[in-house]
Amino acid sequence: MSFKRQTDILQAVRDVGSYSISELADKLHVSTETIRRNIKPLIDSGSLIRFHGGIMDPDHVDEPPFQRRMQVNKDAKRSVAGMIAEVVKDGDSLILDNGTTTTYVAEALSHHSNLTVVTNSAEIACRLASRNGNRVFITGGELSGDDASAFGPSTIEFVQQFEVRYAFISVGGINNRGELVDFHLFEAEFSRAAMKQAQETWVIADHSKFGRAAPVKVCELSVVDTIVCDDLPPVEFQRKCREAEVRLLTAADHLTEKAS
Repeated sequence: MSFKRQTDILQAVRDVGSYSISELADKLHVSTETIRRNIKPLIDSGSLIRFHGGIMDPDHVDEPPFQRRMQVNKDAKRSVAGMIAEVVKDGDSLILDNGTTTTYVAEALSHHSNLTVVTNSAEIACRLASRNGNRVFITGGELSGDDASAFGPSTIEFVQQFEVRYAFISVGGINNRGELVDFHLFEAEFSRAAMKQAQETWVIADHSKFGRAAPVKVCELSVVDTIVCDDLPPVEFQRKCREAEVRLLTAADHLTEKAS
């Protein structure tokens, strides 16, 4: 059975280039523990390569890290992006920070018109600029070689010139205390600056972000207005959202609202 499962894992990863552990478990209808147990010999033999959040085919090793991350939990990220696309109306103003989920949001907004978008991500700017009357403002600053996003003091100063309706923020994780956290100080600084310029702050997160620790605190849960995720988060986090009066929007809630 394990040999067949390892063969199935190899075939699945080679078909798309990479997979997260949770997505692979869902695809093969087994537990994440079973996946971790079966990928270990494949990693040890060099048949697969581990990266943060998942595994990949060695033939895709030259693919840029950002593009690899775009493939991790991509269905969940697209689900979240679709919900945001229905919230945003033509003519709205918004800030999108850098990240794979916000990049999917930009793709989902590609048919909207007359948007005013402020971003520090070249990936996002390219997806929304020069179409449907949208105006896209991209920050200056030091450019990251990983995901073509800008950071630094001039980035913060640039964002402070705008007042927008929404700030859509991606985070590295939501820890067990319910705090929004990130892996890099400069990303957290940008998120906090974006929040201050927006009427509403929405945090977009796929299910893998819950319970994930990271060294830099972005903010307390109570600072944000809405959390959007593809699936119900842990019960304890749901309780924290109620206590902090933070709206929690999931794909299941969204489908119910559309049907009613």
